[in-house]
Amino acid sequence: MGGLINSSIRIIVAFFRAPKLWALVALMAFGLGELRAQEAYGNTLNLGLGIGGYSGYYRYTSRSVTVFHVNYEFDVAKNFTLAPFMSIHSYTRSYYWGNPNKPYRYYNYRETVIPVGVKGMFYMDSWVDAGSKWDFYFGGSLGFAAVVSRWDSGYEGDRNAYRAPALFLDIHLGAEYHLSSRTGIYLDMSSGVSSIGLAIHSKK
Repeated sequence: MGGLINSSIRIIVAFFRAPKLWALVALMAFGLGELRAQEAYGNTLNLGLGIGGYSGYYRYTSRSVTVFHVNYEFDVAKNFTLAPFMSIHSYTRSYYWGNPNKPYRYYNYRETVIPVGVKGMFYMDSWVDAGSKWDFYFGGSLGFAAVVSRWDSGYEGDRNAYRAPALFLDIHLGAEYHLSSRTGIYLDMSSGVSSIGLAIHSKK
């Protein structure tokens, strides 16, 4: 129980110390205050796949990792949506360790990380006249990561050597091309991992 409380405190402290946090809050406030009339963008399921590992949240891995992402958008204001999201990635690496009682050797470490949170998106179609087939947006995502890790038997060293950060924070710039009224293909470029995927729109 003590470990759970300490982890929760660390997540809260990291949240309020995050250097990009206030920019993200300002972005969401701007989106909520936008008054331009525009089409609805919500009621959309987004399924994406990307590769990250050297920048943003994923830089701690120091290698390429495949990330699966899913979110569902809701309209909350004109041109602005919020989307609860979940991502998942897993990777394995080796760590060289030993002590006076155990000879030095490589131990394998495997970690599965599941970031969950909310993504806010402001759509810029009123600024970019690209036709009805295209949507353009910028935004940010904020959440925390659940981490499941496992070391080889016999390892007694630092178990936080490669541990993922608890706080998840990203900025985004993306576009969607509508294949039909119900489906589209999107590209999401972000400070963490860029992804391409399928957008499935419910009937408005």
